[in-house]
Amino acid sequence: MPERVRLTPAIADVRRAVRNAMDAAALHAEDLVLVACSGGADSLALAAATAFEAARAGIRAGAIIVEHGLQPETVLVAERTAAVLRDLGLQPVEIVAVQVPAESPVGLEAAARDARYAALEAAATRLGARAILLGHTLDDQAETVLLGLSRGSGPRSLSGMSGQRERYLRPLLGLRRATTEAFCVDSGLEPWHDPHNHQEKFRRVRVRKVILPLLESELGPGVAEALARTATQLRQDSDYLDGQAKAGFEAAATVTCAEAGEVELAVPQLLSQPPAIRNRVIKLALELVGGLVSSHQVEAVNELVDNWHGQKALDLSGVRVERRKDRIGLKTTKTPNQEPAE
Repeated sequence: MPERVRLTPAIADVRRAVRNAMDAAALHAEDLVLVACSGGADSLALAAATAFEAARAGIRAGAIIVEHGLQPETVLVAERTAAVLRDLGLQPVEIVAVQVPAESPVGLEAAARDARYAALEAAATRLGARAILLGHTLDDQAETVLLGLSRGSGPRSLSGMSGQRERYLRPLLGLRRATTEAFCVDSGLEPWHDPHNHQEKFRRVRVRKVILPLLESELGPGVAEALARTATQLRQDSDYLDGQAKAGFEAAATVTCAEAGEVELAVPQLLSQPPAIRNRVIKLALELVGGLVSSHQVEAVNELVDNWHGQKALDLSGVRVERRKDRIGLKTTKTPNQEPAE
């Protein structure tokens, strides 16, 4: 059994956040939850708080440590972290090694994230877990919003990370990173400090180390909290608009051949929709036929809605789009298992 620690404000805050998240997810006794733990302060604090709260609620709690193999020391870090988590009372605790392509076209950060989530999904499915707990904090949320803003990728990107989506829970989104660090100090836990978190070749690290501190210095304290509030408000708006868009898609779209990736959109219905809904309907159509969804593709389809004068068909990164009278047809041009071009 883990040693009993003195309750401090940081420990109380993290435990309360975990308890609220598990309550919101309607977890029951004997359900299994898994903590994704790297050994860093955020995920280590989350794991310790989950072990405490799960035991009180009769919920089974385990952990998955994804070892990316990107640094020589991470194998030893994973083994040490696993031992700490078992001492905290988590069971099962598994280390999962993944392969991250060194020259991935999406970049090292994105490739590592994709591999990590695939490993977590596979482990949760195999073990029958009801939830996967992630240690993202308010600071991570603020960084995500700024990164989305730099890409100009719309309100869904600016809405940041959700506190609960499917079986993923992020209990710590309302807490600053300083709180998880204080939790570890107060609990006698020694987190791993990933050298990658200090290398400014990574965009997120530059946001963390340079951009956010600069904004705090020039605009005053509270920038991270303001960005997180913005994410929450935009997520609520985006969720509502996405729901409206699904209804708009059903009114405007006809799936002519699902197996071949073909769909038609009725132009009169598109013209009746406000831009916020129409753009989402077009995105849904592009996703349905397996296209690369970007603002460029959506604008190109919109041109066929608003400014059609007999143009030829468009080839949009794996999708052929053609207007015939009052119908716009979208059809995949990819062969099976072929990825869209970057």
